[in-house]
Amino acid sequence: MNSSKTPVTVRRARTSDVPWIQGLVEPLVQRRILLGKDAVVFYEAVQEFRIAVAPDGTPVGCGALHVFWEDLGEVRTLAVDEAWLGRGVGSALLAQLEADALELGLSKLFCLTFEVPFFERNGYTASPLSLVDSEVYAELVRSPDEGVAEFLDLARVKPNTLGNTRMLKHLR
Repeated sequence: MNSSKTPVTVRRARTSDVPWIQGLVEPLVQRRILLGKDAVVFYEAVQEFRIAVAPDGTPVGCGALHVFWEDLGEVRTLAVDEAWLGRGVGSALLAQLEADALELGLSKLFCLTFEVPFFERNGYTASPLSLVDSEVYAELVRSPDEGVAEFLDLARVKPNTLGNTRMLKHLR
């Protein structure tokens, strides 16, 4: 692992990136760090993803922004190639996702993570479950999205989320 910062460019994901995204996140799914997703789910959400690329154009990280409600979004599937850890890739991706969130009108971002120190360094704090009021909760519980179920702390996703921390950042 090289600890020096290497400049990366962050761009929108393309459908041709989906197999690479799956390959990057699969070891993290196996270690129960990220939720597994079928290829169709990645393709359906490709517009939510950003890709960090090295100066030579090689993808080295990914992350997604998922809108939950009028003021709330989630950072999803933030992952960096092991060879690029500690080189600012995750922070570059997170900064772009936060800029995207502001552009969409969101004021709060959360994530469910095992990487608490990383998110703390980037301005996130541990947060209680009640990020939305009861009316919004009632609407969100209707969603078939596994990430929404995870956010709501529904029992059906407990095996996947045991031990992670809910982190929140107020963007404005």
